[in-house]
Amino acid sequence: MASDYYKFVGEYYDTDSGDFDSRYWENPILQKIRQDFREHTKLLKFNSALEIGCGTGLDMAHFCSIFPEKTFFGMDLSSRMVDISNARLEKGKIKNGKVYLGGADDIEKVFPKKKFDLIYVYFGALNTVEDLKKTADIIYDSLDTDGHLVLSFVNKHYLFEVFYNLIQLKFKKAFQRYKRVWGGYSPTKFLPSKCYGAKSVRNAFKLHGVEEIFRKGYSILYPAWYRSGWIKRLGRFASLPWQIDQILNKTPLWKFGEYTFFIYKKN
Repeated sequence: MASDYYKFVGEYYDTDSGDFDSRYWENPILQKIRQDFREHTKLLKFNSALEIGCGTGLDMAHFCSIFPEKTFFGMDLSSRMVDISNARLEKGKIKNGKVYLGGADDIEKVFPKKKFDLIYVYFGALNTVEDLKKTADIIYDSLDTDGHLVLSFVNKHYLFEVFYNLIQLKFKKAFQRYKRVWGGYSPTKFLPSKCYGAKSVRNAFKLHGVEEIFRKGYSILYPAWYRSGWIKRLGRFASLPWQIDQILNKTPLWKFGEYTFFIYKKN
């Protein structure tokens, strides 16, 4: 975690950690998407798992609790997030999980010679790496044979966002994800990141012996998490866009949502 960039990302999330959980529990869209991530992950066979970008440890604590026979490790660039995660595990008297300071590029340093049979990344932690191909190689080397990668990315090609902003004549905002450097979600705090389309993700993880076994798009039509207020406006029709997305995921339109989600297996 030596680079100035990763230090900046860590400090950014240090300041973001204070109300991180409260914002999550107030957001039904984030909750629905996170639970869907989890359901797909639970279907996989594993004994030792690593979460990259674990935040406040919500998923670590969840998986540790329902799989007490398995071991879980977490990493985050934010020292404050690491402290909150470990405090959550300690408060829940969870013994099969531990969180460490670092990012994806630090796996070999933090866990020398260790192999995991599940590595998962929720909500786009890999959008803040310096070189996705290099990071993919590091992750691959840390994955055991027959192990699985579960990866989510903030999508470059989010068509709803493009058209929604074009209709409002917000041309700059419509194409901000296509910039070389994306500033993140916050309108007031700049987080230099990069959005990736499905093709870029697949090219980075097109590694020897790795097979893509599942892919899915989120918020193709269903509102993005930062439009959680739309759910109330939709009233009794709130579940309809989610159901439509399940149909769209069977078409080439799956790759035009707000998030893309992939599961890879190392053969």
